Amino acid sequence: MNAIKPTWPAPGAIHALVTTRQGGVSSLPYDTLNLGDHVGDDPARVIANRKLIRKHLPAEPIWLKQTHSIQVSTPASRSQFSSKPYEADAAVTNIPDEVLAIMTADCLPVLLSNADGTVIGAAHAGWRGLCEGVLENTVREMLKLSHPSSDCDFIAWMGPAIGPESFEVGEDVVERFQECGLHDMKHCFLPIANKPGKYLANLYQLARDRLKRAGVTSTFGGDLCTVLDREQFFSYRRDGVTGRFASLIWISP
Repeated sequence: MNAIKPTWPAPGAIHALVTTRQGGVSSLPYDTLNLGDHVGDDPARVIANRKLIRKHLPAEPIWLKQTHSIQVSTPASRSQFSSKPYEADAAVTNIPDEVLAIMTADCLPVLLSNADGTVIGAAHAGWRGLCEGVLENTVREMLKLSHPSSDCDFIAWMGPAIGPESFEVGEDVVERFQECGLHDMKHCFLPIANKPGKYLANLYQLARDRLKRAGVTSTFGGDLCTVLDREQFFSYRRDGVTGRFASLIWISP
């Protein structure tokens, strides 16, 4: 399996990786390591692909049903509902070997850890989730799991997403962020010449703004574009019908 390991100063107990589109068994247009069971791929091939990545993990990932919400799955909420997948767009844990997973194909996966390496989070941050507060909610739930004596300085790593040269949006998206009180409009939305009302949006910068609001100032990553890197990543904006890759994080015992 081909995978990317985040470059960030996470504590030694924290492990993370991002799968690519390479190394699986799915055929066009899901070639080849598609992990999404909701995109039209042969279910048997999705299961086979998930088994391939399971070999590199301490446990089966906590797969979420992502709906662009700001809902966060926690150990307590998961214990109350046995049905899977859990409907949420982020997950947190302080349980060793519990593997958090976010699937994307243009939206931004964000992985988080506290300084002690005792609490982690993972969030699916498309523009809707960023605007509504999915990252702030994730940090809030991580704080609830942190021991009172823990160092609650958090770090975040931003995974592969549609880059600022590829993410064209309309005036409606800009207005939504204005209503949400975005502090850094000129660096997040660049007007496109000869396209009135159209902008290039910077998901990474939008995420940095939201993380800063939540008290997270140490951010890393944000340099892998799903649209431009066809060899490594699925991209819904580029291809329409396509697979999903996963960003995964866990704490070793």
